[in-house]
Amino acid sequence: MATSTKPAKTASTAPSATRVEKDTMGEMQVPADALYGASTQRAVLNFPVSGRPVPFGIIEAYSLIKAAAARVNNQLGRLDSKRTKAIVNACATIAGGMVEQGGWAKHFPVDIYQTGSGTSTNMNANEVIANLICLANGKPIGSSKDPEYLKKGGVHPNDHVNMGQSSNDTFPTAMHVAAAVSISRDLIPAVRRMAAKLESHAKAWDKIVKIGRTHLQDATPIRLGQEFSGYASQMRHAEKRLAQALEALGELSLGGTAVGTGINCHEEFGSKVAAELSKVTKVKFREASNHFESQHAKDAYVETSGLLRTVAVSLSKIANDIRWLGSGPRCGIGELVLPAVQPGSSIMPGKVNPVICESLIMVCCQVIGNDAALTYGGFGGVGSLLDLNVAMPMMAANLLDSIHLLAKGCDVFTTNLLADLKPDEARCKGLIEGSLAMCTSLVPVIGYDKSAALAKDAFKQGKTVRQLAYEVVVGTKDFAGKSITREDIDSYLNPWSMTLPGGEGSAGG
Repeated sequence: MATSTKPAKTASTAPSATRVEKDTMGEMQVPADALYGASTQRAVLNFPVSGRPVPFGIIEAYSLIKAAAARVNNQLGRLDSKRTKAIVNACATIAGGMVEQGGWAKHFPVDIYQTGSGTSTNMNANEVIANLICLANGKPIGSSKDPEYLKKGGVHPNDHVNMGQSSNDTFPTAMHVAAAVSISRDLIPAVRRMAAKLESHAKAWDKIVKIGRTHLQDATPIRLGQEFSGYASQMRHAEKRLAQALEALGELSLGGTAVGTGINCHEEFGSKVAAELSKVTKVKFREASNHFESQHAKDAYVETSGLLRTVAVSLSKIANDIRWLGSGPRCGIGELVLPAVQPGSSIMPGKVNPVICESLIMVCCQVIGNDAALTYGGFGGVGSLLDLNVAMPMMAANLLDSIHLLAKGCDVFTTNLLADLKPDEARCKGLIEGSLAMCTSLVPVIGYDKSAALAKDAFKQGKTVRQLAYEVVVGTKDFAGKSITREDIDSYLNPWSMTLPGGEGSAGG
């Protein structure tokens, strides 16, 4: 007999008290203390998929959008001042996390994997705002559709909170606002902090010459500061890419309503709400130049995710290089000394691992995975279908997750690794002399073939290039017919000069 997986009814699983609400489809039993209504409850029942509600970033963006929309509708003479103030105040409560109402997640429970337009979340916001106003007016939750209450200035979730709007333009607008605000507030500052620390190391370590490596094999010398200047430049490029993302996200769909035509919406509504949002968030927003593009497709979101993917690729390069250069401590490269932040093994005493590098690399893997799903969501025939994209909640959740992970990953890397990262100058110096690639600077003097033979023979004999050059090159002629001296060899094989532009052995450093 198969074992039942149905949980027994206990005190913890017993249904809580409910109230009856109605929507256009009929009556629904809604938790008595929930600030949402029938439309939201239908979505709760329809989409018990991941157990993960739409991210708070989207809810916060909705609070900003609904407040801005109310102010603009008031300016346009469509919404009275009393209702406008009530909506704005309720939105402020939501933006604050609704702690006094039991936390935002309790009242915004709709799963990420819901209707692809985000309609359930838009109605969730409309209902919560309307019910917060009921409470502020001393009315029971669920009174927002009572005709007598509405006659006396009550706020209806559709007629007032959603005035001039559709889920089809509010959800894509919330997507853009949430992502742009998070990039501007969290990610760009984190990238800048990381870039500044990398630039500081590049400057401090510019005199430390080490061996370069290509294909994981010895190459010509390079300065540690030069390597770190490359990492810093990657982060400055990341900063520019994020500015490009803000430009793409700056176009807002609001004003297009159902399919981009702007039905039931004042023609100035979209531009005025964009201006309001710019004022509040300090991020530059504008009405979409073409509402059909902005609502029927999600190319700006795909572009932004691609830019975040590029940032992740940059970070993975930096983190991986640093863990390679810090490998050891005795049997690896060991040119860097990574800070010891925790024991590395439960069985090998004294082992310390590059855990901060590994953490950031995993962040990068996840961001790339998020991008793959998001890109598919924007793909024609999958998410973007005719006059609407229908994969928006998933796309929004993935992008906000990527932004959050990259911002936190950068800050953890900067604080817990870069801040206390040290070079091992003796190790850097010791590895240079043993490199066979030192022979490269002899090519302009004795030619490629002789230099290659010198390197191979030095390897066979267990000698350095310098040692063997003293034996077989000193006394021979260079291409100009001049006899090569021991001092010439030391000049040609000067590691510092080999890190300079055109440096083939001129003395220096």
